[in-house]
Amino acid sequence: MFKHILLASDGSEASRHAALMAVQLAQAHGASLTALFVVDPYPYLGLGQTNPLGFQAYMAQAQAHAAQVHADMEALCRSQAPGLNLQLRLAEDVAPADGIVQTAQAQGADLIVIGSHGRSGLARLMLGSVANKVVALSLVPVLVTR
Repeated sequence: MFKHILLASDGSEASRHAALMAVQLAQAHGASLTALFVVDPYPYLGLGQTNPLGFQAYMAQAQAHAAQVHADMEALCRSQAPGLNLQLRLAEDVAPADGIVQTAQAQGADLIVIGSHGRSGLARLMLGSVANKVVALSLVPVLVTR
């Protein structure tokens, strides 16, 4: 049924559960799997001069975190589904939901798997969630896991 699954992962507990589900789905359907980590745009406040060292430190930290998330994903695939066709992707300087949907379109994914942080009440109303935005923007099915 599915040929190419896109997993959006940020290294959180919710995304680790989503990763396991995505690997199992890819294995069951004989699908390829793309694991995506999106680096949020640098949080520039617009006050004073931009500090290039702050930007460099931010990007170095984000890229190191992405590398760890990708290494964890490779280890999960080796242990759960050896031989699974896994591609690792990094999107930078884009809002997470937009980066996920754009990558899904560019890669030809027919399913997006994403973890939910399970916000409720006022936090959900005020902050929203990346998963909610992906569901609203995506042209392909989205599986949100808890």
